[in-house]
Amino acid sequence: MSTIKTALRFALIATAAASLTACNAASRIADIGKAPEMSQIQDPQARTGYQPVSLPMPTPLPTERNPNSLWRTGAKAFFKDQRANKVGDILTINISIDDQAKLANESKRSRANSDKAGMPNLFGLEGATLNRVLPAGASASSLVDLSSSTANDGKGSVDRNEKIALKVAALVTQTLPNGNLVIQGHQEVRVNYELRDLQITGVIRPEDITAQNTLSYEKIAEARISYGGRGQITDVQQPRYGQQLYDIIMPF
Repeated sequence: MSTIKTALRFALIATAAASLTACNAASRIADIGKAPEMSQIQDPQARTGYQPVSLPMPTPLPTERNPNSLWRTGAKAFFKDQRANKVGDILTINISIDDQAKLANESKRSRANSDKAGMPNLFGLEGATLNRVLPAGASASSLVDLSSSTANDGKGSVDRNEKIALKVAALVTQTLPNGNLVIQGHQEVRVNYELRDLQITGVIRPEDITAQNTLSYEKIAEARISYGGRGQITDVQQPRYGQQLYDIIMPF
């Protein structure tokens, strides 16, 4: 019964993988000779999977109103502030990532055990006892002789070097109760048959926006930066669907 269930399970997985492969293959075949389609501009909040950001907020403070004052509450100057501060405003994000990480470790472990046990004398009954219980030829002085040994040698290393330098315009999509802003940016650049896709989202403070309406990426909280692409070159660099499925389901 278990063999039948296992076979049915593999059959369902194979069927699902085949249908997925067929759909992807059909779409890819339809795009032969054409450049990748670019996404349409749309409201980020209307995109599939969009979720408003919810973070712990401090207690709101009462706003003081001064009708006859030249100083506007919350203003940073007498003149209008051109920096992004409300939903729909745009600011420029400077992304300059130059990270390096190099780790190496090694661990070794070994153990050797040896145990011996015998019963050479037991009130003179050792010989008769051995003859009745143990096979012929057993020696009372060497009843048990055990030995074991284990050894383990593990090594690991990480050598990573990442460098990205680019700029992207982001849109303010939400204003949080404490004044922080939620931003989201999406940029696509198509060169020949390869489409570069850059996405960025996170939470920023209005105070970190410079007078030039720019912001450095390290000042973005909960930052999510995606830099990739799709097209003929990216497709060649990816393993085939069958190989990916094989890597997932193979236990060894």
